[in-house]
Amino acid sequence: MGWMGKRVLEIKGRFMKKTKLMLMVFPALLVGLSSGTAQAIEESSFSKSLVPGAFILPSDEESWTWGMAPMYDEAGKLHIFNSVIPNSGRWVENSKIVHWTADSVEGPYTLVGDLFSSDDIGYHNPQISKVGDTYVLVYLYNKHNDENGSMQEVGIATATSLDGPWKESPLNPIIPASGEMNGATINHASNPTFVAAPDGTFRIYYKSMTTKHRLREISMAVSDTLEGPYKNHEGNPVISYADQQLDIEDPYAFYYNGMYYMIVEDRRGVKDMLEGNPLPVNHRKSGGLRPGLIYTSKDGIDWGIPEVGYLTNEIYFGAPLARSERPSILWKDGQPEYLFLACHDKDPTAGYYLKINNWKGR
Repeated sequence: MGWMGKRVLEIKGRFMKKTKLMLMVFPALLVGLSSGTAQAIEESSFSKSLVPGAFILPSDEESWTWGMAPMYDEAGKLHIFNSVIPNSGRWVENSKIVHWTADSVEGPYTLVGDLFSSDDIGYHNPQISKVGDTYVLVYLYNKHNDENGSMQEVGIATATSLDGPWKESPLNPIIPASGEMNGATINHASNPTFVAAPDGTFRIYYKSMTTKHRLREISMAVSDTLEGPYKNHEGNPVISYADQQLDIEDPYAFYYNGMYYMIVEDRRGVKDMLEGNPLPVNHRKSGGLRPGLIYTSKDGIDWGIPEVGYLTNEIYFGAPLARSERPSILWKDGQPEYLFLACHDKDPTAGYYLKINNWKGR
């Protein structure tokens, strides 16, 4: 084990000792755990398999980069799609999706160019998948005009090569910010993740918000064909903590070895709440400033109680705490090889990668 791995184990040990001390200091939490109203959220085998890599994809002086959607092509070349936003603009209006290539995760990376860019639409937070011979890119599709300002919805594009050409769906936005959910109107749909289900259908999980409240939930839309149209699941949202006044976002969902998984950003302290120790409202700093969560499901609908899915940049790299968000997995020969996370650390990079060391799921 290298020095970095030893350092991670050392900090993890401190983290676990702190958790045990908290249980001793706050006996009410122990009562909650034993009565079933709360329970300890353990670190998952997935999180334990992660080994720190490096920060990659620095921005230039005029822009900033965010997130990474990675995929190998048939020849083994690595392609990454991510968001680039000019410093003079706003991500909701001016974000574009760009394309990078490299021979390995370590780089160096070559900027191929813009993939999707428009004066009328902001393209943001892509996720990449492959179904048969077709590559599938889903992304935040952000229309903006003088009347509505920002309208975040979901777009989809397909190609038979990662080098393109890419074809945007004529049905875009494939998931519009409209329709009903639990007696309220959907007014926000973004940050999608795509899954080809074993029953032959196609699913897009996404962050949803409604007129009932401004809290982030996870919803799902389903189609019998890859191209759509996609119909919202009647039981939406599939993951929600709105009743606890908490939100959750940045889903990355996948089907692996007979189970569905979803890795998410714990945006405002879901783990603390589930453990019976909710953060005071004025201490709920938003964003990926805490470990992420991973959910497991047999049907991709009932997700149950999560485990810790990944830790923080502070633990992995010994750096000042920053926002680790936008989880995405790089697959190789059907196996998860690396986890990528968006993060603005001390350097202006898109984020970092972690090696997934021999994880086979549950």
